[in-house]
Amino acid sequence: MDEHDWLAERFEAERPHLRAVAYRMLGSLAEADDAVQESWLRLSRADTSDVENLSGWLTTVIARICLDMLRARSSRHEDPLEIYVTDPIVSNEEGIDPEQEVLLAESVGLALLVVLDRLTPPERISFVLHDLFDVPFEEVAPIVDRSPTAARQLASRARRRVQGTSVHADADLAQTRPVVDAFLAASRVGNFDALLAMLDPNVVFRAERIGASAGAPIEIRGAQKVAGQISWGGIRGAGIIQGVGSVLVDGSPGIVVIRGGRLFLVIKLTIRDGKIAEVEPIADPTRLRQLDLAVLGA
Repeated sequence: MDEHDWLAERFEAERPHLRAVAYRMLGSLAEADDAVQESWLRLSRADTSDVENLSGWLTTVIARICLDMLRARSSRHEDPLEIYVTDPIVSNEEGIDPEQEVLLAESVGLALLVVLDRLTPPERISFVLHDLFDVPFEEVAPIVDRSPTAARQLASRARRRVQGTSVHADADLAQTRPVVDAFLAASRVGNFDALLAMLDPNVVFRAERIGASAGAPIEIRGAQKVAGQISWGGIRGAGIIQGVGSVLVDGSPGIVVIRGGRLFLVIKLTIRDGKIAEVEPIADPTRLRQLDLAVLGA
């Protein structure tokens, strides 16, 4: 076996790892595949005779590629209301390897990817490499062109944004997560009875009108009416969606909805005594950009 064939074999062994790293950094399966391909091109042109840890070398290479892609993506933002969001894990109809799909789906939630997209490129790279892949800050630092101490600060700042500052105690969040998940499941299919069971009798549904229908906010009160509104025009009423996920919205539990490759809707929930007391869907692009989103812990 010549050196090129040996490198190709080693690269194929590393491909799932590299694709997982790139997906977490970029949030796009297509872009992740582009980054992996570019890392192979760089490997095939490089002198690797002195490389002792090829996996580490490739991780560094793909991290630099992803950083450049994130910076280029930021520079292309011309529409001030554009919100770039990640690709969700989708079915195998597009030819995605099922094993790799499972690998990504198990450890990368849509909510995490949406939150990561709020970070600066250096913050995202530092956080993903260190917190998700245990890369030491001494190795992260040259990738983001910072000192190890500065790279640590970048990751720490990103971690605070990802985790958020919740107004709820951890115990309360542990109790509200099942409620959010149940609401998500019921609203996706418009299950009236299931929605009714989790709503407070005096629940309030508030929504601002946007676009051509802008005017007085919508306000609906009472479990029966709110369940009817959600089951008829809830998440399934949003049309063809790509993914949904549980998040913290300004410190309160909620849901993000992705449609057309963008953050389409955020549903903010107020939960009291195990029941949903307030439902606030937010679709205005300006408000969506201003929301403080974080991952809702399990």
